[in-house]
Amino acid sequence: LNDLEAIVEQRSSAGAETSYTARLLEKGPLKCAEKFGEEAVELALATAAQEQGDVANEAADVLYHLMVVLRARSVGLDQVMEILNQRTAQSGLAEKAARNAPE
Repeated sequence: LNDLEAIVEQRSSAGAETSYTARLLEKGPLKCAEKFGEEAVELALATAAQEQGDVANEAADVLYHLMVVLRARSVGLDQVMEILNQRTAQSGLAEKAARNAPE
């Protein structure tokens, strides 16, 4: 994922006429989010159809578009990983209960 993040960063600097990544980012975060959502739905449908090859292809699309969405909102993968590290320091059920506990 770090390599993919670097590729998205590099391609975001290219011209929109030569880079799909730059073209997406030029259209703004909402378009990036729309594409991410489309790919996530396609992954869910492939998973439901139990098509292993399709699941792998759609998962690759989801990961790419996730990196684009993060770039569009200036969120680094390191930020996401830090949150995941905090969450995985305890069981998933305990972490979820802590997030939902009344203050």
